[in-house]
Amino acid sequence: MRNPLCDKVTGIKPSGIRKFFDIVSEMKDAISLGVGEPDFDTPWHIRDEGIYSLEKGRTFYTSNAGLKDLKIEITKYLDRKIHVQYNYQNEVLVTVGGSEAIDMALRAMINPGDEVLIPQPSYVSYEPCAIMADAVPVIINLKAENEFRLTAQEILDAVTDKTKILVLPFPNNPTGAIMEQKDLIAIAKVIVEKDLYVISDEIYSELTYKGEHVSIASIPGMRERTILINGFSKAYAMTGWRLGYACGPKLIIEQMTKLHQFGIMCAPTTSQYAAVEALKNGDDDVKMMRDAYNQRRRFLLNAFREIGLECFEPYGAFYVFPCIKEFGMTSEEFATRFLQEEKVAAVPGTAFGESGEGFLRISYAYSLENLKIAIGRLEHFVKKLREEKK
Repeated sequence: MRNPLCDKVTGIKPSGIRKFFDIVSEMKDAISLGVGEPDFDTPWHIRDEGIYSLEKGRTFYTSNAGLKDLKIEITKYLDRKIHVQYNYQNEVLVTVGGSEAIDMALRAMINPGDEVLIPQPSYVSYEPCAIMADAVPVIINLKAENEFRLTAQEILDAVTDKTKILVLPFPNNPTGAIMEQKDLIAIAKVIVEKDLYVISDEIYSELTYKGEHVSIASIPGMRERTILINGFSKAYAMTGWRLGYACGPKLIIEQMTKLHQFGIMCAPTTSQYAAVEALKNGDDDVKMMRDAYNQRRRFLLNAFREIGLECFEPYGAFYVFPCIKEFGMTSEEFATRFLQEEKVAAVPGTAFGESGEGFLRISYAYSLENLKIAIGRLEHFVKKLREEKK
């Protein structure tokens, strides 16, 4: 009997994030700090709009690219937030989460053998999606001494005549790193010089704690080279609604929409109506959640200082990335022992690429109460490890 499976698919490793989440779900009194999911409920007025759409019988397909009203609100939002203008008719595609948008963008733009630059540590989907699109992933290992920011020189060192796309994953999961305007201006020069395109994943754009988020699409010469990806999961606590979007040049969005048409048809209709309400009236909700995350962020950084655990200050998303190299064990070993001995789940840095070795991702999308308990257990665990080293 012939092998029924595709070699390309079987060669892709499963996500390293879910492993610890699955274990902790069956462990009594365990605390999970592993999953990047807001602990807030979707704001009521947004849920209410979804319920109302069902009551009105709006259970039909929308157009492939999304509801007209939603696409208009997306363009208004981006104009207001990042000062970039898009045409809702042919430069916006509503997707099933940001993850679908990443997949569609790569498949619409890549020819077999094209190289895609992927800075790591970063979200787990970029490399597998590039492989599935028949691209050659080229990993750029970000450095802790640069606060895990991407530099122009790192791009120059990695680029070849086969390089076509740079994935720009900022604000970053798992490190919490951000790129400021000066950083983006520097790398934009290289992108234009080397004739590259950018897939800019800005799903955490609302969760920044050092001024306003800056999109590379707002840098002169970059709008026509950028597919901007965003969504509703993180900013509006709408993970289960599965809704994202991509904006970019008409030429690319049209081909992405074609793939979306054949694979998905359209994003969930109920979610789209709820998202219109989120964009129109959700700014206060976002600010409330961002303030709460910032409080938790500062609590964790202060706790790490007291424990003596090295951690650079992250200014985006809802993750911290402390260094655990002093203990002489791999990230996987540290996370496994931490879970088994202290019943706290965190994600080894290597789940996000080899350059994550020696680090641990801790999510603060959890209540302050749970974070305090978890930090108490971490302090106990760290003391025990330091005693073992003596």
